[in-house]
Amino acid sequence: MTNETSTENKPVTEYVPCPDCQSTNVQKLSYTWWGGALGPSILTHCKCNECGTTYNGKTGKSNTVGIVIYFVVVTIIVVVVLGFLNK
Repeated sequence: MTNETSTENKPVTEYVPCPDCQSTNVQKLSYTWWGGALGPSILTHCKCNECGTTYNGKTGKSNTVGIVIYFVVVTIIVVVVLGFLNK
């Protein structure tokens, strides 16, 4: 017998618990309408499987500001690229 603590019955997650219900039953989203596959990865966008709250899995805070910044930057890049293609 060893002195190590067993984690067999404990939920293991690499993300912080849900800020609304404190559940550790969360999953990292792989795709969203606002960020495709890249945005959620950059922002560690997670969703609680218990209450449905979405948040930053590293900080436990809302990703709203990050989503807006991401969306604006991507929009500017698309406009610039389209501008160069039309010249």
